[in-house]
Amino acid sequence: MEENSLGMIESELAILLRRLTSISTYKIGSLDRSAYLLLQQIAYHGSSGVKALSDEFRLDISTVSRQAAALEQKGYVSRIPDPLDGRAYFLQITDQGKTELNDNKNARLAIIEELLQSWSDEERMMFGQLMRKFNRTLIES
Repeated sequence: MEENSLGMIESELAILLRRLTSISTYKIGSLDRSAYLLLQQIAYHGSSGVKALSDEFRLDISTVSRQAAALEQKGYVSRIPDPLDGRAYFLQITDQGKTELNDNKNARLAIIEELLQSWSDEERMMFGQLMRKFNRTLIES
């Protein structure tokens, strides 16, 4: 990679993070980012334990436990016992959680669609693929 391209990526990432931080003070839908990501992970990959979720998001177990408790209190997830360990449990998304997740996803998609309305389908696809590749690279590092 040329130094010029690295400089451009570094600068654009700094700007992106700043702008995302500024707009993240305005909630999109009723779920904050952590709740949205936890619900999405459970909905797409099935019931999950707090340890697996903390590993996935590289967070402390106590942080994920606190976030999961808030989701449970709102009725978005329920606990199901781990059949192999009576002390442990898995989190399962409820119907209410699925509805909330879908509503929030649609609100996010509407904003992204508006932002990228002048982009071609090819540009959107390329951007999504490169973001996915970058996110996977972050996990592997």
